[in-house]
Order: sequence, then C-alpha cells, then structure tokens
Amino acid sequence: MTLTFVFIFIYLTLSLSLTAIDMRKGLLPDALTCPLLWGGLLWHLLCQPQKLAAAVWGAIAGYAGFALIYWGYRTLRRREGLGYGDVKFLAALGAWHGWQNLPWLISLSSILACTFIAACGLRSGKWQAIKNPLPFGPFMAAAGLIAGWQTFGLSAIYLQL
Repeated sequence: MTLTFVFIFIYLTLSLSLTAIDMRKGLLPDALTCPLLWGGLLWHLLCQPQKLAAAVWGAIAGYAGFALIYWGYRTLRRREGLGYGDVKFLAALGAWHGWQNLPWLISLSSILACTFIAACGLRSGKWQAIKNPLPFGPFMAAAGLIAGWQTFGLSAIYLQL
C-alpha cells in the first residue's frame, strides 16, 4: 500500500506540474510527460502486474489515437489543431489508467474544456471563436485525477476508513 502512495505522489506531482506549465506557456514538456508515462508502466509492473498489459495498450492507444488526430488535422488544415505534448500526455494517462478508460478520459476532458469555454463566454458576455490556442493539458489532467479515484483504488481505501 505504501508503494502505491509513492506512485500516487509521483502521478500528482507530474500532472500538476504539467498543468501549471501548459497554462503558463502552452507546452507539455517531454521532461515531464515521459517520466509520467514510464511511472505509470512501472506502477503497474510493481503494484498491479495483472493490469500491465492494459497499461501498455493504454499507452499505445493513447499515443496512436491523438497522433492520428494531430497528423490528420495538420495535413488537412496545414496547421496544428492539437499540440504534440497532448499526444504524449494521453499516452501517459493511458499507461496509468489503461486502454479501457481512454474514451472516458477523452470525453471528460472535452466536456471540462467546453464547460470552461462556456463559463468564460457567460462571464465576459462575448460569444466568439477562440483566437488563441486553448491549453488542453489541464483538462486532461483534471480528467485523469477524476478517473484516478477508481484507478488507484482510492474509493476502496476511502470506504475502509
């Protein structure tokens, strides 16, 4: 159980750092996304080896899914519609949460982003297209934290307290 808490601390630290950097600079650096990905795989190897295959496929599917969107949009529109850091971040989330949770993570992060945009529109009273890129990393991190409640077994720990 103690080892799981060490990995949860690593997960939270890296996710919150990525959120702060993406909000400030619009980047998700490899120096944080790669350790997050490897940390997820290592956590499964050491703490949940029965779910390691799902974690590996989660990393592969997360990377491949967003890379396909990235390259498809870039080919059609001749500009980025999604940063490549988001591709790597989803791969890392797939490593932590498994391939089965990827549709939920993507849907929840999209809902959170749309809610944020709507709230900003309501607050400012201006309903216009976003001219600046919207950092998607914070919404992915929030979705990962929400999904983490079940992934890390925290709901079971909470119920035992």
